[in-house]
Amino acid sequence: MKKLLAPAILMGLAAPQVATAAEEVNVYSYRQPFLVEPMFNEFTKETGIKVNVKFAKQGIAEKLQQEGEYSPADVVLTTDISRLVELSDKKLVQSVDSKVIDSNVPAQFRDNEDEWFALTLRSRNVYSSKDRVGKLPASFDYSDLAKPEWKGKICTRSGKHPYNVSLVSSMIAHYGEAETKVWLEGVKANLARKPQGNDRAQVQAVKEGLCDLAIGNSYYLGKMVNDENQKAWAEAVYINFPGQESKGTHVNVSGMAMAKYAPNQANALKLMEFLTSDKAQEMYAEVNYEYPVKDGVKRSELVASWGDFKADDVSLDEIAQYHNAATKLLDEVKFDL
Repeated sequence: MKKLLAPAILMGLAAPQVATAAEEVNVYSYRQPFLVEPMFNEFTKETGIKVNVKFAKQGIAEKLQQEGEYSPADVVLTTDISRLVELSDKKLVQSVDSKVIDSNVPAQFRDNEDEWFALTLRSRNVYSSKDRVGKLPASFDYSDLAKPEWKGKICTRSGKHPYNVSLVSSMIAHYGEAETKVWLEGVKANLARKPQGNDRAQVQAVKEGLCDLAIGNSYYLGKMVNDENQKAWAEAVYINFPGQESKGTHVNVSGMAMAKYAPNQANALKLMEFLTSDKAQEMYAEVNYEYPVKDGVKRSELVASWGDFKADDVSLDEIAQYHNAATKLLDEVKFDL
């Protein structure tokens, strides 16, 4: 058993117990316990392999860097494409060769070098007021957010939040930096207020009449519908999937990667393959109102009620390449100010 030399630096996270026994696997997770523990329990039930998991809101990349070759981490679960790319860019993960994973996860939603893989999809939607706007037409696209007719009517969280940086990156992938900058300036001019709060707060603002359109991830609608204190917010809006007559709706992901120095590689691979299986994918989708990454897996009843949509077919690996350019443009137009 290797000795853990580096101290834990994750916020609120104690140093993990090192597990290198053949029947164990160690996970560092940005995903919350209620989402992943049911799947880990099922995995242990099927394989006899115990899953040791440590949760954090931030700092996993820094922790892996500090621990180096003495890290006990086998698998890392993240909440956004930017965090997956960060792990890869900092050379904190390793390539995984698995026909099972390659079969279950479409090429569009995994790294070209097989260093990270999506587990679930979440679409970046535009919510519209039922009372003041109604359902948006299928022709509505993200580019329409910059049209003068929406001046003072749009709410969004910080442009620098990873969800929005990813959206801007996708716009660069399609239209280039110059056109995307003009678009960002138009969206900023149409904001009803300074970017603030989370995605749910934008839907609340629509309910309260502060704006008519809100940008937010799809799964938050499911969370609001099932929260008595927020259900009225959800009932005040329609969920719209932009780009259905053009490039499709932008999707982000939650995902996984194998840590560079994983001490339990065989068990790590078994867990990663399990997380892409029908059973785990359906559990993931049901609990957090996300879309399964594996084709053909049943969606939750609520998510299915929102209807089908065409996703943007630009690979996430390509979109991730424009992350720095997107951040630069957001600064140039002073989007959050």
